[in-house]
Amino acid sequence: MKSGTQGREESSLAFGGQALIEGVMMRSRTHVVMCVRDPNNKILTNIEKINSLSERHKILGLPFLRGIIGLLETFYLGVKGVYFSANAVLEEEEEKFTYKELTIVFAMALVLASFFFIVPFLLTNLFGLKGVLFNIVEAIVRLAMFLLYLSLVAMWGEFKRILQYHGAEHKTINAYEARVALKVVNVKRFSRLHPRCGTSFIFIVLLVSILLFSIMPDLGFFARLAYRVLLIPVIGAVSYELLKLSGRYKDSIITRILTMPGLAFQRLTTREPDDDMMEVAIKAVEEVSRLSGS
Repeated sequence: MKSGTQGREESSLAFGGQALIEGVMMRSRTHVVMCVRDPNNKILTNIEKINSLSERHKILGLPFLRGIIGLLETFYLGVKGVYFSANAVLEEEEEKFTYKELTIVFAMALVLASFFFIVPFLLTNLFGLKGVLFNIVEAIVRLAMFLLYLSLVAMWGEFKRILQYHGAEHKTINAYEARVALKVVNVKRFSRLHPRCGTSFIFIVLLVSILLFSIMPDLGFFARLAYRVLLIPVIGAVSYELLKLSGRYKDSIITRILTMPGLAFQRLTTREPDDDMMEVAIKAVEEVSRLSGS
């Protein structure tokens, strides 16, 4: 039988979070909890049980395949969370997803992901480089585009509160993993940075893309361009597995070195939250922890 401490540590590895509009979404292996503060200053909570494809079909739960499924499901739940929070803030009835809406959203995500892989490749071709050096410079160009994107988002005044809720999410998870009582006075003293954040995931993607593109045969310009699109699911799956490993071995020197860039750039994607925001994040973590039995 697991001790309470061991159970909490293992369950925390499965928790994933996302900032919403005036709220926070937390996910465990079995449930997703969305907590949003409405215009009347009440915290609205929406709880849904997760029936993951990787849990229902054993083959989809295998390493790397589970990464692709996990990323798709995370994206789906993320969009759903934004819908719930937007409707809660606007005091409208919750909208229902349609297959048409989901198809449009997934198509837009694929276009955006392709843009971040194709444009750096095209720009790097202007330098006339070859081999591993080409892939490194391409990754640097991709990183520069990513940093420009983060900087523009961070400068957007209306987006500041979402960045604050992102900080509240991280501070609360850090407090939870430190096994302290989830009260605002305790949570506020923890860091707003967290190694398993999506920002850190982006840097893992950059490293994996350098290695993968370096071992692919050079079959000409158009074949190399096709790699940048066709291998996106593979890069995502490998990066997903590495991110899970970083959570399990978060105290190792290698993990700390690999997550340092992501932690540094979380200073762009997070802001210090106020007490009300931390209350919302605490509510989300407490609910998902209770439902997970940890």
